[in-house]
Amino acid sequence: MTTHFDFWDYLVFIAYAILILGVGLWVSRDKKGHQKNAEDYFLASKSLPWWAIGTSLIAANISAEQFIGMSGSGFASGLAIASYEWMAALTLIVVGKYFLPIFIEKGLYTIPEFVEKRFSTNLKTILAVFWIALYVFVNLTTVLYLGSLALETIMGIPMIYGVIGLALFSAAYSLYGGLSAVAWTDVIQVVFLVLGGLVTTYLALNMVSGGEGFMVGLHTVYDAVPERFAMILDKSNPEYSNLPGIGVLVGGMWVANLYYWGFNQYIIQRTLAAKSLREAQKGILLAAFLKLVIPLIVVIPGIAAYVMVNDPTIMAKLGLEGMHNLPSLEQADKAYPWLLQFLPTGLKGVAFAALAAAIVSSLASMLNSTSTIFTMDIYKQYINKNASDKATVSMGRISAGVALAIACVLAPMLGNLDQAFQFIQEYTGMVSPGILAVFILGLFWKKTTNKAAIIGALASIPIAMYFKVAPNGWSTSPLFVNVPFMDQMGYTALLTMGVIALVSYIQHKGADDDKGIPITKQLFKTSPLFNIGAFAVMLILVALYASFWN
Repeated sequence: MTTHFDFWDYLVFIAYAILILGVGLWVSRDKKGHQKNAEDYFLASKSLPWWAIGTSLIAANISAEQFIGMSGSGFASGLAIASYEWMAALTLIVVGKYFLPIFIEKGLYTIPEFVEKRFSTNLKTILAVFWIALYVFVNLTTVLYLGSLALETIMGIPMIYGVIGLALFSAAYSLYGGLSAVAWTDVIQVVFLVLGGLVTTYLALNMVSGGEGFMVGLHTVYDAVPERFAMILDKSNPEYSNLPGIGVLVGGMWVANLYYWGFNQYIIQRTLAAKSLREAQKGILLAAFLKLVIPLIVVIPGIAAYVMVNDPTIMAKLGLEGMHNLPSLEQADKAYPWLLQFLPTGLKGVAFAALAAAIVSSLASMLNSTSTIFTMDIYKQYINKNASDKATVSMGRISAGVALAIACVLAPMLGNLDQAFQFIQEYTGMVSPGILAVFILGLFWKKTTNKAAIIGALASIPIAMYFKVAPNGWSTSPLFVNVPFMDQMGYTALLTMGVIALVSYIQHKGADDDKGIPITKQLFKTSPLFNIGAFAVMLILVALYASFWN
């Protein structure tokens, strides 16, 4: 299913591309008489204001997976998938108040660097290698694949050309300019992202209402399928195994979100580049408010598409009866591309630019963070300890280029390796609870030891495997429990924390570890603005879940 683009659509998209490249290269230029150093390249000279941090966090996070995948989930199961976005808003508040003060006070470049300061160089290196492999073989490869798949679906661009085009576009400014180019262009990317998403949402709801506007369309969709606006699913719902009822609010989603927003280099790196802690916290607050809006532009269009294709009256009114290649429950990911074809000339270009912005900004962010970890935690640690600023920046660019080249080779293969791809995704979800346990106890429990952290991280794998085998044929055995994957993550994190606590106690008999972090009330003191904003986010979340509980 391809969408027809006219001259004005191409013009809008080309203008967007020129704007992004122009701004990226402009902010990347070397100032007169100043050689770009590691802080300039990897942390944007620690000069980012709050609004650049907040928008950059969202641009790094939102990709084709949200536009295509979450719209498809909205089509297939409804609003419940929005919990990933809304719970992320609450997670960001936690990260801003309790994690950032420690990270910024320690002057970190990378998350593995924290592991070295709190535990040991050996554990830092293990995690640095893990994250580099994860970013190259999973994150970069996945975004390139899903992004080029979206281009192929919408415009008919062959997969390999889409991969190469997206890679070159993101590399054109991010490899040269580093985090500064990525963060400042993200401000523009988010404008396109939100504007394009809102345009598509308005159009879909306006079509459902028969041209009577946004609000009438929203009421029409809700009246047609009220069950698809339930946020907390019961066990009879076919999507319960993916979104296990109240477990979404108090279970494993916290593991996924805290790991992603708190200890993910390509996310947290923006906050480490802030002018100050207060500026970083204001940026976090802006990202939390934007997270509340995201479901409106990525989930609601999918629900509207479901109502349209399943209501003969609406299809007839729109003159779409007998139309082929409609999205279905089996092909729900067609929902967003299907809606794009109804946008008027010019606005198609805006929506397509929004999709491209989501893909390219995520790619650029992942590239920069991969090169940061490799350069600061591997190259400067083991290869060239006395590297000059020029050598450090050059290695950052080279390592980013190599990572991108590997991802370009692997990305087209994912279409033929569905089971392997799924395994990689689940593998990531199996290791994240153990890593989260190491970080949480390392941050907030001074008795945690390096030996306990290593044993806990290793033990988390068999613990996760124990929960995983039941859904794969062992569910009849009384020795195993069959619980949704999200709950598995929660149980694995708690049990791993238990292992780390037990080993730490045995090793030190209750004494504090030498590298334990002193915790004071003053460390977590936040500004009145942050406190009011955080309270407002929580009130909005309570209202949303109360309105759409079931």
